[in-house]
Amino acid sequence: MAPFGDVRASFWGTGDHGVPPPLVAEAIDEAEDLLGVRLPQALLDLLRVQNGGPVADAWSAFPTDQPNSWSPTHVPLADMFGIGRREGTLSLLDSPYLVQEWDLPCPTVLLSGDGHYWIALDYRASGRQGEPSVAWIDADRETELWLAADFRSFVQKLVPAAS
Repeated sequence: MAPFGDVRASFWGTGDHGVPPPLVAEAIDEAEDLLGVRLPQALLDLLRVQNGGPVADAWSAFPTDQPNSWSPTHVPLADMFGIGRREGTLSLLDSPYLVQEWDLPCPTVLLSGDGHYWIALDYRASGRQGEPSVAWIDADRETELWLAADFRSFVQKLVPAAS
């Protein structure tokens, strides 16, 4: 498991596709109010480095013990949503609409995905103010796969997709 500081220092890939404006405290407050949850500190630490966008190849997959619709060995993390608005880009702020549109479990906050699958913060067990677990949700197959007990653990277990 990689130390969180090592991951944070090299987490983001190149390019500005999907990157909202830099994160400010007011945006965090507005996001938590809109989403009705407390966002994990480890997520906010990453978003303060870069507010969403492409994930570096070194951290682009989460290994799984169970096959899923993507792969028998992992789920992808090519990009991660930020907080804020940028035309043509999804963000954490789109979670309420997308959860309803795709009939996803609630309360969840979507971190990455394309409609057919999502990686999400899952607040069902922790409550909206607790530390959420991280889950893979396959909307087409209506299946879920628990990935990590919390966001920090999720990030620390990321590996290159090629591995």
